[in-house]
Amino acid sequence: MVLELSAESFGTFSMAARCERTGELGVCVSTAALAVGAVVPHVELDVGAIATQATTNVIYGIKGLQLMRLGLSPSNALDALLREDEKREVRQVTMIDKDGRTAAFTGKETVEWKGHLTGRNYATAGNMLVGPQVIEAMAKTFESTEGLLEERLMKVLEAGQKAGGDKRGKTSAALLVKKKAMGASMRPWIDLRVDEYTDPVTELRRIYEIFKARYLSVSKA
Repeated sequence: MVLELSAESFGTFSMAARCERTGELGVCVSTAALAVGAVVPHVELDVGAIATQATTNVIYGIKGLQLMRLGLSPSNALDALLREDEKREVRQVTMIDKDGRTAAFTGKETVEWKGHLTGRNYATAGNMLVGPQVIEAMAKTFESTEGLLEERLMKVLEAGQKAGGDKRGKTSAALLVKKKAMGASMRPWIDLRVDEYTDPVTELRRIYEIFKARYLSVSKA
């Protein structure tokens, strides 16, 4: 049985993704619950990225990365975790590994609208949404954009919110991306969060633009 370290993040839409060019990995997420960035996204460079939501069990993130680090595919890692979890039907999980392989699960007892999509270098999911158009817009945006992974994930999150997002409203959002070293001014990861805000995705974009200008440019000195 999986160790129970659960938290509520009902009404969440997210994406776990990989940059095919650089191998960088990340998760973007937003919800009507508080502090989504503290529980849903889990990322390790050269291993994988995981979003664990609905009735969130962070063990899916912690142990899922451990299993992928040992060489298990996302599908095998997710299957192993689900077999151990008596409450799996209230979970929703997406995974992607360093090679772009994906896995996803939406429990039968998660709240409508609920569902997931996987594609080349991404897995997206949502529950308690206004409808399937939310994750459909997210998937289409990822597939149709190029550039830095963090920028693509911000656009994905904005597309999901524009399509309606969480049917209860908006409270928190987060962006977590593990980066390859690119210069003296490069930070090894982006970990940005907005909590208890009327329009968290818009505020996350504002913070991201400030962070990008200060920390993501390669030093020319």
